[in-house]
Amino acid sequence: MAIAKRFSIDKSDINTVPVTKFQAIADFFVFLGLSVAYVFQSIYYTICGWPEKDLNNELCVITGGGGGLGRLLARRLIRLGVKVILWDINQDGLDESLQMLESLGGWCRTQKVDISRREEVYKAAEEIKNNFGDVTMLFNNAGVVSGRALLDTPDHLIERSFSVNALAHFWTVKAFLPTMLEKDHGHIVSIASMAGYVGIPKLIDYCSSKFAVVGFDEALRLELEMLGADGVHTTVICPYFIQATGMFEDVNSRWVNTLNSENVADRIIDAVRKNEKFTLIPWYFSVLLAVKWIVPWGCTSGFLRRLVPDATPQHHLAQGSPSITKQEEMHSKNIHINNNNNNNNNINNKSLLIQRISASTLGERVL
Repeated sequence: MAIAKRFSIDKSDINTVPVTKFQAIADFFVFLGLSVAYVFQSIYYTICGWPEKDLNNELCVITGGGGGLGRLLARRLIRLGVKVILWDINQDGLDESLQMLESLGGWCRTQKVDISRREEVYKAAEEIKNNFGDVTMLFNNAGVVSGRALLDTPDHLIERSFSVNALAHFWTVKAFLPTMLEKDHGHIVSIASMAGYVGIPKLIDYCSSKFAVVGFDEALRLELEMLGADGVHTTVICPYFIQATGMFEDVNSRWVNTLNSENVADRIIDAVRKNEKFTLIPWYFSVLLAVKWIVPWGCTSGFLRRLVPDATPQHHLAQGSPSITKQEEMHSKNIHINNNNNNNNNINNKSLLIQRISASTLGERVL
């Protein structure tokens, strides 16, 4: 209740009195003054270096920690004194990560969690609170990719992309944000993608889910600022295609090489320690975003189609069945199990309905 009262919007706090022209003009100049101050502050810290916060003894949850970028992030956080809890749907990957991190002398725990199911997220979060304390850092890193043209993408894979890449962020943040607000201390890191700012053929579901993540982070940050939660930070990370993550190993990229996963992990940790709001990797892609809607669409379209001629060449139908990652396989198994359960439930319900109709016809009482 105390958290709800402190971090809630009271209607009495909202000024419903119409703003005069003079007030609007004055407010605009105040905005300009603050903007200039922020620009000079940014220039100063860019030259002199941004301050880095100490992460020692933070308790951090990393989704998708069974391998790839999640494992690399965990290794770096362990070395900074962070207590790490890894979530993944792949138990074998979690065991490998745990063995590696414990060999470094770090504190690490693992939980097998399907983040697309909010009940599992909330249950795992409650177990963490009861056994280890309050989570102060959250890395929403887990992601999946289908890599097919829209009309070739089955409906369940589209749903999976949004469940894992976007909706899971809602469940994890709702699970851990309350205690962060209570202590006015925490950091939420959303691993999005450059595909969250630009569209790419054959990645329509992936791009859409990453666009959602970028919007989620920005809206959440604004809401936290409005609530006065100055000690709770958010960072959205938007990297180009990354090597050695099991998702874009053979992407056909022209002009810009795919990124080294070790370098990306280093840059992410650097961004978190400096409380950066959004981080593009590589940084010069910010130029593309700045001019995307200024130049004619033909310029933007031509650049993007030449930059990434084919994001997932291994998924061409002519090459046979597409390769799938361990995570994709696990999600597919879960979907198959759910469908079987639903089918069995439907069969049982139909059988029960037939029995009731038959009994009713015979004048019998059905319990």
